[in-house]
Amino acid sequence: MSPGATAPTAEGILRAAAEWAWFPRGSEHGVSELQLVRYPARFGGGVRASRVASDLDAPAVLDHAIERTREWGETRLTFWTNAADSPDLEAELVARGAEHVDTVAVLARPVDGISIEVPEGISAEVIRTLDHVREMDAVDVAVWQEQQPLSPEQLTQELTEIESANASGIRVLARIDGVAVSTGGCTIVGEFARLWGGGTVPEARGRGAYLAVLAERLRRASALGATTALVKGRVSTSAPILTRAGFVHYGDERGYTLNV
Repeated sequence: MSPGATAPTAEGILRAAAEWAWFPRGSEHGVSELQLVRYPARFGGGVRASRVASDLDAPAVLDHAIERTREWGETRLTFWTNAADSPDLEAELVARGAEHVDTVAVLARPVDGISIEVPEGISAEVIRTLDHVREMDAVDVAVWQEQQPLSPEQLTQELTEIESANASGIRVLARIDGVAVSTGGCTIVGEFARLWGGGTVPEARGRGAYLAVLAERLRRASALGATTALVKGRVSTSAPILTRAGFVHYGDERGYTLNV
């Protein structure tokens, strides 16, 4: 952390995590009582909900989310809890039979002062070309089971978006012996470097590619002026790796899916 900078509080970190939502290209979204995002079919469709800030009670907020999901013509609502939610919807979701589908740990640490040892034979680079985007897409499709491959037109659109975001973030690609096996993104929002989309193809896991992606994102985040790295790591995969890299666990977000 740079001299004179003040470290964020635990409350500030949880609030920053709650404010973080992804809006895929082609999605629809709105904020009324909570954040709702309708995902395009390429990402499996459905509606993702988070970031509750409402004067209504939990049943009324959930009813609103269900109604909006149906208006969009969707049948699946996935809600991610956060300690900063007001009101908390978790008990109401469980009472209505929602299925717990995943848990992520909210993790953070200063960007500077991290030493990550990357095994030999593994390299990482910033995505800059259409060929890089093709390789990135192949990794993403292998990692995220619901995700469909990008069309040629979408590959070009993806590169354009990456190029336009260079001042506030990057995408990174890692290789083992020259073969692309892992990728991840980083977006700077205020003092925070949001680390997202990190994943490694199944056959290459456990060999250090994720560490290479992590190290390169942190190095670039520091150069872009971020002071705190923030990440939501799956408790079953990336969270233990991040903890060993010095990230501190501030809480969990749990995902629940409700068929509406």
